[in-house]
Amino acid sequence: MSLTGTPFLYTTVVLALVALILPLLLWSRMRGPRPLRTAARVLMLLFAQGTAVTLVFVLVNNQNNLYDNWADLFGTGNHVQQAADLGRDGTGGIAFKRLPKVRQAFRPADGPGMRTAGGVKVTQLKGRVSGVNAEVYVWLPPQYGEPAYRHRKFPVVELLPGYPGSAKAWFGSLKAHEQLLPLMRSGQVAPFILVAPRTNLLAGVDTGCANVPGQVNADTWLSIDVPKMVMDNFRAQPAPQGWAVAGYSAGAHCAVKLAVAHPDRFRAAVSMSGYNDPIGERNSLAAQSPALRERNNPYLLLRKAPVPPRIALYVSGESGDGYQAGVALESIAKAPTTVHVVFLPRSAGGHTMALWRPQVPAVFRWLTLQMGQNHARGEDRSLTGTTPRAPSTAGSTRAALASGSASRAGAARRP
Repeated sequence: MSLTGTPFLYTTVVLALVALILPLLLWSRMRGPRPLRTAARVLMLLFAQGTAVTLVFVLVNNQNNLYDNWADLFGTGNHVQQAADLGRDGTGGIAFKRLPKVRQAFRPADGPGMRTAGGVKVTQLKGRVSGVNAEVYVWLPPQYGEPAYRHRKFPVVELLPGYPGSAKAWFGSLKAHEQLLPLMRSGQVAPFILVAPRTNLLAGVDTGCANVPGQVNADTWLSIDVPKMVMDNFRAQPAPQGWAVAGYSAGAHCAVKLAVAHPDRFRAAVSMSGYNDPIGERNSLAAQSPALRERNNPYLLLRKAPVPPRIALYVSGESGDGYQAGVALESIAKAPTTVHVVFLPRSAGGHTMALWRPQVPAVFRWLTLQMGQNHARGEDRSLTGTTPRAPSTAGSTRAALASGSASRAGAARRP
């Protein structure tokens, strides 16, 4: 029975009701020795508590798309076939652009929100360079199938969830495709192809979108294998001018890091409630050593870049949860790098889907302009009406995370 399926949800609801009714019917009717009656009543209470906790978990998981399946929940899943040392650029010297085209079979995706707004497709991709074997979800804009656009190539945005998080989250919890469909039809937002690859690749650990020889090549999976597959199977614009990456929480860190590290693969990145130092997620594989932290910290990568990359970054967050990281990036950015920081008040929703979901339209209006898709009509509302920013507090935890000077002990953060 699927963890996120309707049958399992209904089963937990029925069991919770049964667990509530049983004590009401049997509590005073128990017969037999007193120890036996006591044991039976304790079991009924434990059953009621267990089913209640299970029901709450299922509802929260379905709402936030935290775990996709039982393997993700119990930490038994592993989507890495091999993790060779691919070098600093993550290619291993492979001329990946010359590899034979990847032809994939797609099927309709299952789960909440996956059949709305035209439907989401899914495929199982074996990454030829990264050695990752995992699912990739794709949503096509309404114009994709129209005769007038049959010779048109479309821009692409990779969507990354937090940790733990399902690749379905942008469609299920954030309802990105449902929000963007009318905006694309009206011309307010460019017709982007939305691509959501799995990022939960190893059991019980966040990959940090890093390449770690012998363990995982998550960076290469997201920046080489997935884009190549999309461009081989769909009318997608080439990288970097036609590609962007967006994420929230741990996915926000990944999005900025990928764009800063690979300006030849991505033109823009969106970070919602992210961080710079990988230690912002205590379970991050990229935070296991000082060398890994440095190689996967976009603040340090940007500061040390010999030539400022031609990328645009959108960073939003509350004070102490993403805002300082954006200010840190903005303070060192030099043209042609641009950083737009959006301050969000504490009342906006916290580190939850309620904060990120309403940002989707503004984020994609910004992406429309930054990626040169100026045929889309409408003003860039994401650049107006933001709360004036104040300097980050010196020595604060988030400021330390932004600069890369935080310690593991000081890296506690909300899930």
